[in-house]
Amino acid sequence: MTYCVGILLNEGVVLASDSRTNAGIDRVSTFRKMHVLEKPGECFFALLAAGNLSLTQGVMSLLGEWLDSGDPEKDLWAVGSMFAAARAVGAAMREMHKVDGGYLQQRDDVDFTASFILAGQVKGGQLRLFLVYDAGNFIEAMGDTIYFQIGEVKYGKPILDRIIQPSTSLNEAVKCALISFDSTMRSNVSVGPPIDLLVYRRNSMSPGFCIRLEGSDPYLRSIREAWGAALQKAFQETVPDPGWKL
Repeated sequence: MTYCVGILLNEGVVLASDSRTNAGIDRVSTFRKMHVLEKPGECFFALLAAGNLSLTQGVMSLLGEWLDSGDPEKDLWAVGSMFAAARAVGAAMREMHKVDGGYLQQRDDVDFTASFILAGQVKGGQLRLFLVYDAGNFIEAMGDTIYFQIGEVKYGKPILDRIIQPSTSLNEAVKCALISFDSTMRSNVSVGPPIDLLVYRRNSMSPGFCIRLEGSDPYLRSIREAWGAALQKAFQETVPDPGWKL
């Protein structure tokens, strides 16, 4: 299982992904699920992947092969907008399904599906965030929906719903994203560190801040301990008793 989250804010975007991949309880591996393609001053793209690992790796390899082809529908260096970039990711997804999907669908034990969160900015355009589905279609973060999750989404969603607003600072969004991960890892052992975290400031057109947090990282550990203690205190001191005769 995987957990990835992308948050679009007035200041920029915060992206985070775990690195745990398993094909059964005795086959657990670590694979990076965050992929960054950028030309400083020209364009910035970051993709978070969830789902069948061979499919997501195939999509990224295909996008890499299309670079410098000059095709504005496939080459991320040649696209004129983030909408076109999302279409290119969708095209790569459909191409991989066309090549391998028919064979793998014959096996009941293989789930050949995937999804991507795409964030990025092309020179002269706006910073945008997309969720690309398995069929290659996509939706964009806008209005009341300013974050996307893929993979194991349910455990980390409540804190995002309560805290995240367009005006939330990048710093606060980072804390919120890591608490979201802590809640997910607490309830699902198939999601785990290292956690890759990327922060891109809107209109910077330069490499964003990127860090990998291991399970023993002091800040990640402090998040876990502080959030757990705060929840315990809030439960014991703040939440009123029902007052019923039990």
